[in-house]
Parts: sequence; structure tokens; C-alpha cells
Amino acid sequence: MSLFPSMNHRGVWITTLMAAAILMITMGARQSMGLYMSPLNTDTGLGIVSISLAMAIGQFVWGAIQPFSGALADKYGPRPVLFYGLLILVLGSALTPFVSSSIGLILTLGILTSIGSGTCSFSVLLGAAAQRMPTESRGVASGIINAGGSFGQFVFAPLIQRLIQWLGWMGSMWSMAAITLLAIPLLNKLTSETHAPVQAIEPEGGLKKAVRDALHNPSYLLLHLGFFTCGFHIAFLVTHLPTEVGLCGLSPAVASWSLAIIGLANILGSLYAGSCVNVYRSKYVLAAMYGSRAVLVALYLAAPKTEWTFYAFAVGLGFTWLATVPPTAAIVGKLFGIRYLATLFGLTLLSHQIGGFLGAYLGGLALTVNGDYQWMWWADIALSGMAAIVNLPIKEAPIAKPQLAS
Repeated sequence: MSLFPSMNHRGVWITTLMAAAILMITMGARQSMGLYMSPLNTDTGLGIVSISLAMAIGQFVWGAIQPFSGALADKYGPRPVLFYGLLILVLGSALTPFVSSSIGLILTLGILTSIGSGTCSFSVLLGAAAQRMPTESRGVASGIINAGGSFGQFVFAPLIQRLIQWLGWMGSMWSMAAITLLAIPLLNKLTSETHAPVQAIEPEGGLKKAVRDALHNPSYLLLHLGFFTCGFHIAFLVTHLPTEVGLCGLSPAVASWSLAIIGLANILGSLYAGSCVNVYRSKYVLAAMYGSRAVLVALYLAAPKTEWTFYAFAVGLGFTWLATVPPTAAIVGKLFGIRYLATLFGLTLLSHQIGGFLGAYLGGLALTVNGDYQWMWWADIALSGMAAIVNLPIKEAPIAKPQLAS
């Protein structure tokens, strides 16, 4: 008996694994960018606030490009969109070591790499996968694809730390540009003709009406509000956890391993979240995830700051880290269908990254003004509690129970 009975089809597995592998590469480096903050500051002297601003702009741009890349993929197909996105990501990574000003860093690290990685991220990949498999396979597939991004963080965080130690941050950045090119051969497998897209119903009025209707839907707006908090939480930690570790007198290795553990734990969390989509209403899954984050941050603040505290914190946070993506995408699909899923989920990711911009930038501002991140942790607790509550009123259809054969 298969571990995932809803995935018993070769074409479904090819689509799922190729999308997961692409996300592993594009998200792996992106989720480990905080490791570059200290060496970048030491080498360029730009200051924590300037570097935080570039990374914060990167958080916003990564989200802002998603509805546009999703719309292009809905119109022209995912293959050309993903191909050019990968090239832009390589270009931004390769150019970053040559810049020495805040404007240059914003252009390369904040804009180019974020456009590239955002184009090759959740909205296009989940949209392409959903349109190439039956309904019963989508929940588990989205969990596996999401786990690919988490596995990338598990692999790339310690790898990047090692490359920085061996080659310096510039050599590490160039190495990541070269590794990104490995995703290009995967595109043909993801979009091959052997598993053609499932025919989706064309909504009356096309894309413009679909977007307009979605933006007037209260449940869709509540989903955005919760996902905003998710972006704030993740971007703050991705950008500033290495610095928090340093403030506690611990080595950079603790930071890289903490990020890696978050990625490893989120593999399990993503797979579990994907399976829950087919059993429970996704809004309850999301409410439980956001509520757990508020509890975990409160426990972290009360605990002694040792390396094992950070590792335990990473396990707890990692289980829900980006595991919010499968249930969020599932709700969008239930509300509006899959024809314009890449576009509509892309808009949801934009709200995620508006939160991400604030999490990354305000963290740097808090450190500069107060010398620590204390008030950011309390803001994170408050926002996580709010996110748990606002998901509950979402009007989501109940899970359909399987019918027994007579």
C-alpha cells in the first residue's frame, strides 16, 4: 500500500518532485540570507540598518513579483516564466559581490535576486502542479513541494556558512549563483507533455474579474491578514536570527545549524500540513499553527539562551515555518478554483511579503535603537495570536467525506 494513496500516478510524482527540487534550490539560499549580514557589514561598512533595508526590500519584491509571474504563467505557461526567473536570480547573485553602496545592494540583493527567486517560487510552482494533477492529489503534492523548499534551507544554511568560511562571502555568493543553474534542466520534466495540464473551468469574465471578485471576498482578505503575520515572523527570523545568536554570545555555527534545523523540521511539518488539508478544514490548521508560534516565542523569551535553547526553538518553529503554504493555497483553490490559482495565490504571497518587509526592516531598526530585539519578539507574539483568531471566520467548505462503495 502506498504511503500517499492519492499520489498513485507516475505523472503526478514527476510533477511534484520536479517542482520540489526547483523550490529546494531557489528557496534554500534565500532563506539563509541572514548569514551574509555580518560579513557583508564587516566588509562593506554599510551598517546593519542599510543591509536590513536591502533585505527588507527583497522580502517585499519577492512577494510583489508573485502575482505578476503567476499571471504570466497562467497565460503563457510556467516553463518560460521559470526559465527567465532562474536567469535573473543567477544574475543578481553574481553581481552582488561587486557592489559597495546601499543603492547597489538594493538593486542586486533586494531587487534582482528577489525577482528571480520569487518568479521561481510558490505561486508558479504550485499553480503548475495543481493544473497537472487531480483534485485529490493536490493537498499532499503541495506539502511535498513545500517540503522541497524546507529541505533546501536544511542543506543550504550550513553549506553557505561553510562557503563563507572557506571562500569569503563573495566566493559564497558566486558559488550559489553557479548552483542555481542546476535548476534549469528540471524545467522540462516539470512541464513535459507526458502529463498535460488538467482542463480547468474558465471563469466568466477572465482574469480581471477573478481578481476583482477575490479582492471583494471577506474570507480571502482574512486569509491575507493571517498570511501577513506569517511573513513578518519568518522574515524577521531569517534576517536577524544569526544576529540574535551573536547577541547571546554564541558562535555563528549555532545560527547556521538553527536555520538548518528549521528547514529539517519544516519538511515534516509541510508533509503533515499537506495531509491535513484532505482531512480537516484548512482554516483550523492555520489557526493552530499561528497560535503555536505565539506560545513558542513566549517560551523562548523565558528560557536561558543556550545553544540547545536555539535548537529546541528551531524544531518548534520549523514544524510550522512554511507549512502554512499548503493550507493557504488550499483555501484559495476552494474559494476560486485552480484556473487562476497562480495569480490569486500570488496576491496572497504579496501580503505575506509586506509583512516580511516590516519584519526584516523593523528588526534592524530595533537593534540599532535599542541594542536588542525585545520589542520585536513581543510584536511577533501579538501578531501570531491575531493571525490565529482571524482565520476562524473564513467561510471554507467542509471536507468532503469519501463515499463507501455499495
